[in-house]
This record gives sequence, C-alpha cells and structure tokens, in this order.
Amino acid sequence: MSPVSSGVPAPRVRARGLSLVAPQLGDEPVRTLLHPLDVDLAEHRVALIGANGQGKTTFLRLLGGLAASTSGELTLDGVGWGTHGRRLRGRVGTLFADTAAQLIMPTVIEDVELSLRPRRLPRAERRRTAFSHLAALGVERLAERSVYELSGGERQLVALAGLRAAGASLLLADEPTAALDLVNRDRVADALLHQEAALIVATHDLDLAAACERVLWIHDGRLVDDGAPDAVVPRYVDAARGRVPWPVAVGRDGAP
Repeated sequence: MSPVSSGVPAPRVRARGLSLVAPQLGDEPVRTLLHPLDVDLAEHRVALIGANGQGKTTFLRLLGGLAASTSGELTLDGVGWGTHGRRLRGRVGTLFADTAAQLIMPTVIEDVELSLRPRRLPRAERRRTAFSHLAALGVERLAERSVYELSGGERQLVALAGLRAAGASLLLADEPTAALDLVNRDRVADALLHQEAALIVATHDLDLAAACERVLWIHDGRLVDDGAPDAVVPRYVDAARGRVPWPVAVGRDGAP
C-alpha cells in the first residue's frame, strides 16, 4: 500500500510557535490544547499519531483554518492563515471524523456536485464531472442513493469524492478509517494514499501511518517524536504498551 505521488510538489506547511489554549470556563484551570509547536512539512503523506485527546485533531483544525491559534504563525507555501484565510481555504479540504455531518445534500451525486458549483460549470457537465469523481473511487453505483443510507465506509468515500471535486491541494483527514470493517478500511486507506492532493492524516491506524512518508507523534499537546514511520511508530507502540517511558517534547532546534 505504498503512496503514489502525482509528481507535483506538496504544499509546504510551516508552523512557528503555534499554540492553542482553550477558553477558561468559570473556575476551571486553563487548558493548553496545543503547546508552542515548530514544524515544517513538505511531504505528500504525513501521519499524526498519539492517544485520544492529545492534540492531533486540534492541530488538524488549525491547519484547516477551522480554529484560530492563540499564538504563533501558520503558513501554507508562505501564505499566512492569519491574514489570507479566505485565499487558503479553497486549497485545503478536511475529511472529518464524522462524515455524516459533512454530507448535506439529499443524494450522493448532488453532494459531490455542490463542491463543483464555484467552477460555474453547465449543469450537465457538472453532473458528469461529479459522476467521474465517484467512479474514480469505485462508488458510482451510489450516485442516486440518499446520503442517509450510506455505510461508514461509503460516507468516507463519498465525502472524499466531494473534496477531490473541490480541487484542494492539501487534504486533512481525521481518523478516516475508524470503526470501518477491513474491506472498507482498505478501500478508504488506498484512496487516501493514491490521491493527487497531499495528505495529513490523524490516525490510530498504524498500518496507515506506516504507509506515509513521515510521522509526527503528538502527546499532551506537544510534539514528542518526528521522523520516518519505521522509527517513530515502533517507539510509540513501545511507550503505549509501557515498555519505555513517554519521551520528552522535541525542542525548537529539533533536540529533546
């Protein structure tokens, strides 16, 4: 399940001092969801791993412009989210963990067509193009199906078809293979790894992470490991199973 690159350079993501602190509610202690993070990403396939509630989804939300950072800078190919969010939003697509909320039109084909409306295509061409995106993922048979009748794997593939139709150059995916049976897990993972857009995926699926080019391990809102999958994934497994202590955060110069 090796990833396929289109040959087009991946968008360069650069974070400097990027952090997010949750709003304080009453007398509750301040919660830091993401501690200041420095990272440069230029690979086509990047995985974020770590236990639940450790900051993976928070990082994805910041990358997708779905949340505003408390401090720091985040750029895509040198363009900052803070000042050019509208310009960047069309370049980034997010595949949410709950894709049922992401599919909003009555039928599958209408939902994919919705992603094509900014291109102002004639209606017939828009329908043909939407159908071609479904066919590319092997779900064209679902075109006239209600979005409420889809299985979990089908929802993921239909949502992915819509994001591909929108033409994003960077896809962010949050637990895309969670709760899927083996057949649909493989279909979704294969589709993600073999698309043209660059991918940053938060996942507990360590086989999917191992198929990426680079893995970031986030723990307690901090980047604690960063490198090749065959190095980072085994270290995460050893720590998660109590064989070794949790590592300390990676410093700004790359050292512990």
